[in-house]
Amino acid sequence: MTEPDFLRVCALGDLPESEAVAADIHGTSIVLVRKGEEVFALYDECTHAAVALSEGDVEDCALECWLHGSMFDLRTGKPTGPPATKPVATYPVELRGDDVYLSLKPKTTEEA
Repeated sequence: MTEPDFLRVCALGDLPESEAVAADIHGTSIVLVRKGEEVFALYDECTHAAVALSEGDVEDCALECWLHGSMFDLRTGKPTGPPATKPVATYPVELRGDDVYLSLKPKTTEEA
């Protein structure tokens, strides 16, 4: 049974490998990144410059902001490189068969 707070976003095959994809989920801007059979979801706005992270590049397990080069860990949203100092919100993702589900309730720091 599907939990009420998880929404189907897309099929896993719709997400390209190691690329940032912008999505608007019920009015919330999300950036999705697929790494193999794992999908990460972060709020699609850099905490340093307030620009879309979905326009940046994925490097290993981090997302780089295209404007000033801030790096954010895909798992935790924490900055791993300056100039950003504040983390980006991350969201729980579940794979159910070939479908990607997302909760719009951000993970807490302890969960990330």
